[in-house]
Amino acid sequence: EVQLVESGGGLVQAGGSLRLSCAAAGFTFDDEAIGWFRQAPGKERELVSCITNEDSNPFYAASVKGRFTISSDNARNTVYLQMNNLNPDDTAVYYCALVFGMRHMSCPTWASHYDFWGQGTQVTVSL
Repeated sequence: EVQLVESGGGLVQAGGSLRLSCAAAGFTFDDEAIGWFRQAPGKERELVSCITNEDSNPFYAASVKGRFTISSDNARNTVYLQMNNLNPDDTAVYYCALVFGMRHMSCPTWASHYDFWGQGTQVTVSL
């Protein structure tokens, strides 16, 4: 059974940093794509960043490019999202999501393309 568990959220002041982790279980990294999404109250879920297992060119939303970095540790079956220079607009519940079958493909940018989801971790950025 595939399981995704996010951690690392919390309360941080504007300008601060957090590192989110997505620990995956129930499979071995091979041809999947993992995405980090976020959803703020009253807003749609949006893709923040995604990466495939073979990817050297991860995707970043324009709003986070240059501030966030996605990385994976295949040995630990974990994907990270390093978030720097946070601002209040980054406040949201952050989810990691997984889809298989992405060999030689770019990671999907639509939430509906992902088959497995974690429970989410809250990130709150104060002024």
